[in-house]
This record gives sequence, structure tokens and C-alpha cells, in this order.
Amino acid sequence: MAARHRRIGDGLAALAGAHPEVLEATPGARARFVALGGVLLSTGGLAMLSASFAVHMALGAWWPVAMLIGLGWGAVIVNLDRMLLVGMAHDSSLKRNAVLAVPRILLALVLGVVIATPLTLQVFHQEIDTRIVSLQADASDAYKAQLDSDARFRKLPALKKQVVAEQAIVATGGRNDPALATVQAQLSAARAAYDSAVSTNQQLTAQAQCELNGTCGTKVAGTGTAYQSAKSAADAQTGTVAGAKSSLDAAVAAAKDAEARSASEAASNLKADEAELATLTEKQKQLQAAFDATNANNNGILIRLQALTKLSDENATLGLAHQMLSLLFICIELLPVLMKVLLNFGPPTAYDRLTELRDDGDLAVEEIQQEARLTVEKANAELLLLAERERIERRKERILSQRRAAEIEQRARVVAEERAAQRRAAELLAAEERAAAQEAQAEDNVRRPWDTGPILNLARSGLARTVRTVTRRTSEQVPEPV
Repeated sequence: MAARHRRIGDGLAALAGAHPEVLEATPGARARFVALGGVLLSTGGLAMLSASFAVHMALGAWWPVAMLIGLGWGAVIVNLDRMLLVGMAHDSSLKRNAVLAVPRILLALVLGVVIATPLTLQVFHQEIDTRIVSLQADASDAYKAQLDSDARFRKLPALKKQVVAEQAIVATGGRNDPALATVQAQLSAARAAYDSAVSTNQQLTAQAQCELNGTCGTKVAGTGTAYQSAKSAADAQTGTVAGAKSSLDAAVAAAKDAEARSASEAASNLKADEAELATLTEKQKQLQAAFDATNANNNGILIRLQALTKLSDENATLGLAHQMLSLLFICIELLPVLMKVLLNFGPPTAYDRLTELRDDGDLAVEEIQQEARLTVEKANAELLLLAERERIERRKERILSQRRAAEIEQRARVVAEERAAQRRAAELLAAEERAAAQEAQAEDNVRRPWDTGPILNLARSGLARTVRTVTRRTSEQVPEPV
């Protein structure tokens, strides 16, 4: 068990950037690096959970898949945090520590916010789910208002009213058409005039009858002057009634014609308007249904953040809890870098001094090795240069030898050709001498009986000297083979 614990501790120390061989010499620094390694693992575990929740919320991935992705993200975070720790060597200078620590703290802060956000959303998921329903309803209403104000559907209210009015016109046979107000006013006026004429005619007829009976007026029964006057007035009013009746009939006929035309036109327009109304309404419903379907599935990180923000604004307690929880996760992510910065402000430990000595020794060894490598490389270069020079000299000698051999061969060929030419010349000269001798002998035998032997011998000896002189000069001009 103790050996296993030691192996685990060695792994955590190595994760924190410790050198095992230096830890063996300074066991007092082991606990510090083991603690740093544990902090790194803690931040990696939080990062793994955060990424798993984020992938599940954003993509709806299956939990095992989300956990695998979260494991990879946790490994990335551990590696980044380890890089931040390893890159900060011990230095007690405040300025240098600040220069080294500020970028790392900012990076750790960004990582902390990224890690804390999905975890915070998961902690408040019940309240967020309730708020999301309200946000989705608000979004649906807003989209409906947007559709109503859209240029494609802006005329829907007026079109609906127009369809209702046309349906009323068709149902009443055109009597409810506002465009027929003038015709209907004329009909009402004609009817009122006719009713007034009929009423006046009835009154005048009753008055004439009353005069005839003597129950009114002059109280004298009979067809007297009063009766005749009342009768004439009643007859005249009967003509007026007939004229009013004619005007009424004409107004009724005109109104019926106008109502029939209005009803026919309304029926024709009603079909087109109803078709357009149905098309626009159906298209609007489809768009609204598509948005509602998408809106109902909108359960990702963005709307959850929006819901959490609104909940924090509306509920001060929840907002405070949200901030504190986020700060907790951010501080956990910042903890390794902050611990390293705080340790750098303290005096250097034995581990730090041994590490510095080890690094200096490694540097010195590397410099010596580098110098030795440079010396060896320089010697190798010189040897290669000498070998190349020797190779060039040997090649030059071979070329010169080949050239001398070619020259010797050429000279030998020229000498051989010249000697062959001399031999041919000597043979030709000998042939000529023999021919001359034979010719001279023949002439002597035929034409000159006296003795010419001494003269011929003298000529022959002169010709022989001439041939030897030419041969000697030729041999002096041609060099002997080397």
C-alpha cells in the first residue's frame, strides 16, 4: 500500500513539473509538488465535468460520448495549467514575477470562466428550465408580432375585414353594400314621398267624404261647393300619389339592379379574396409552426445563459449565489498559478537551488559537447578538404599523363610516317639511279665507244651525297620519341 501511495505521489509530483532525480535529493519538496499535482487534477476534473455538461446541453449528445469529450477537454486543461506552472521558474523579483504571472493569470481567468459557466448552469438547471418556458413563449409572441408586421402579411387584417364585408353583401343580396348608399337614399326618399302622398290623399278623401255626409266642415250633407272643392283636392292628390308611386317603382327597380350587381361583384371578389386569405394565413401558420418547433427545441447554452441572467436580475439572492459559485470555480482554476506565484516570492528552497545547479551543469555540459562537436566537425571538414585536394591532384596527374601519352603517340606516328616517306624516297632514288645507270650503260654501249666509267662514277657519288644530306636534315627536324 505504501509503495502504491508513493507511486501515486511520484505521478502527481511529475504532473506538477518536478524532476524525480532532484526530488530524491530533496525529499522535503515532495509534499509541495504532490499538492500542486492534486490541484491540477482537481481543475482537470472540473473541466471534464464542465465540458460534459456543455456538450450534453448544446448538442444533446449521449452521456458516454459527452464524458469522453469532457475527458479530452480535461486533459487539455491539465496540460495548459501544467505549462503555466512549469514555465514559471523561481524568481524573487516582484517585477519579473508580475511580468510572468499576469499573462498566465489572465489565461487562467479565461479558462476559469469557460469552465465555471456550464457548471453554474447545471447547478441552477431547475430554475433555468422554468424560465426557459417563459422565454420561449415571449419569443413566440415576438415572432408572431414580427410576422404581422411583415410586408407579406401586413394586409391580412384588412383582407379579413374585406372578406367579412363581402360575405355580408352576398348574404343580404347586396343590400349591405356601402357603395349603394346613394341608391338606397334615393329609394328611401321615394318611399317617404310616396307614403306622404298616400297619407295626404287619405286625409283629403276622408275630408271630402265628411263634407258629403255633413259630419264635418260645413255640417251640410250633399254635393255642395265645399264637397266639390274637397273632392277636387282629393282627386288632385290621387294624381300626386300615382306620380310618387311611379317614382318609387323606378327607385325600387334601380335599387334592385344595383343590389344584384353588387352581390354578383361581391361574390366574384369573395372567391379571390378568400383564396388569397387562405394562402397567406396558411403560410403564416407554417412559418409560425416552424418557429415554434425550433423554439420548443431551443434548450442550449445561449438561452440558458439568457435565462440565468434574467433570473439574476429579477432575484438578488439567486444573482449573488450565481456570482459566488462562478467565483468559486474561477478561483479553483486560478489556484495552481496563484500558488506558484506565491511560492516564487519566498526564499529559494533546496529543490530550487539544486534545480538551478542542475540546469547550469546541463548547460555547461552542453556547451562542452557543442564545442567538441564543432572541433570534430572542423577537423572532419579539413580532412575532407585534404582528401578532395588529393583527389583533384591525382585526377590532374592522370589527365597530364594521358595528354603526354597522346603527344608521344602522335609524335611516334609522325616519325613513322616521315621514316616511311624517307624509305619511299630512297627507294625511288635508287630506282632512278638504276634506271639512269642502265640508260647510260646502254648509251655507252651504243653511241660512245670510248670509256665513260669515271664520269659516271663521279655523278653517282654526288647524287648519293645529296640524298644523305636531305635525310640528315629531315631527321634533325623530327624529334626522337620520349
